[in-house]
Amino acid sequence: MPAQRADARRNHARLLAVAEEEIAAHGADASLEQIARVAGVGSATVRRHFPNRRALLDAVFRGRIEALCAHARDLGSTADARTALLEWLRAVTEYGASTRGLAVALLRDMGASADAEHGNTCANELAAAGEPLVERAAEAGAVAPGVTAEDLVTLVTGITLATEHHPDPVAEADRMLGLTMVGVLPQG
Repeated sequence: MPAQRADARRNHARLLAVAEEEIAAHGADASLEQIARVAGVGSATVRRHFPNRRALLDAVFRGRIEALCAHARDLGSTADARTALLEWLRAVTEYGASTRGLAVALLRDMGASADAEHGNTCANELAAAGEPLVERAAEAGAVAPGVTAEDLVTLVTGITLATEHHPDPVAEADRMLGLTMVGVLPQG
């Protein structure tokens, strides 16, 4: 990929910062035209940097998704497989519940395959990062048979969507995750 001009790099950084604010305020369907206006650029500039909404959402959430994936890898050496999986799921749930627009972005990603232009989707990356934790928990008998990391990312997405308008979405999402995990992660 050729190096970007300095003004193109500034525009990209400004668009990303404005998009983060707009998505936090208005969710995943934030107006691309409004993002362009606030950033002080034309809508063609937005589309040049982010050819579609998926590319914009992936860019907005990329850093935190990568951190959640790294957290899953770090938890891979935790002695208690059940505890490791629960800690990671709580981290994913907390971020999803505290970040407006992420759950909708993940929902749109569910089942989408990687493509040459955008690479892997955030949902697929989370599921791939969580799969070793799920496999370890399954080997330890700490997860119900047949449960996959993709299932758990789907559940977390549903929980964050369901709690999005709650007065305290993070606390409510954590409570709902706890209720859900009783059925997914047997105690004995």
